[in-house]
Amino acid sequence: MLFITLFLYLAATIGYISYLVTLKKGISVASTSILGISFLIHAVTIILRYPELGHPPFIGIETLSFLAWTIVGIYLLVEWRYKVYVLGSIVSPIAFILLLLTVIIPEGEIHVPSYLRSVWFPLHVGFAFLGNAIFSLACAAGIMYMIQERQVKGHHLGGIYKRLPSLDVLDEINEMCLFVGFPLMTFGIITGFIWSNAVWGTFWNTSPRAVFSLITWLLYATLLTGRLSVGWRGRRAAVLAITGFSIMIATYFVINIIWGGHAFK
Repeated sequence: MLFITLFLYLAATIGYISYLVTLKKGISVASTSILGISFLIHAVTIILRYPELGHPPFIGIETLSFLAWTIVGIYLLVEWRYKVYVLGSIVSPIAFILLLLTVIIPEGEIHVPSYLRSVWFPLHVGFAFLGNAIFSLACAAGIMYMIQERQVKGHHLGGIYKRLPSLDVLDEINEMCLFVGFPLMTFGIITGFIWSNAVWGTFWNTSPRAVFSLITWLLYATLLTGRLSVGWRGRRAAVLAITGFSIMIATYFVINIIWGGHAFK
């Protein structure tokens, strides 16, 4: 089922890219259908692999699979709300790559330490992953905003310009993701503090993960404050959305995959 899901994510990627090129409605409908089926099969796969692995899907390399599934689920909701099918040409490849890494990166037997068995851990990770998934869409919208703005400023009003949503729609998606994702990220950090205190007797530690999580939170807090008080929109919001998600992804791979950070192992 894992390989079937991987194949379907690849098929959805090809479909969305084909839609980006042709703008044929039928292709977008087919691509969304494939992605929706992929999401359901992926959910069943995650559930069935739980007893096989002996640990939740947010520990070890399985976190990449869980993140891919979460991103796809959030994207399907955004696509249903805004009908921005071209975002699938970014989201589907991300899901495919994350799941592919789950398959090809070797992972030995994982011993789940006692501090990960706290009831606060799944709450902490659940909020964090939902926030990360939503911010991944803000990043995708930000990338498309930068491309579309370049087309508008260069008066290139054909080709890719006609294939991307308007600047207003992309900025609205960015704003929606910020308003929904930031509280989730905040809840993730708060539950992380509570979890840390329950396990280690302190609300804060100076681990690289904790430090970079706080830096990312401050960046998104700055963006939210700027939008509410100063009216930050457009390019600045897009750049900060891309920067924030880039820091999160870099933090994950460097700390959890390369260094083997304690938050997941």
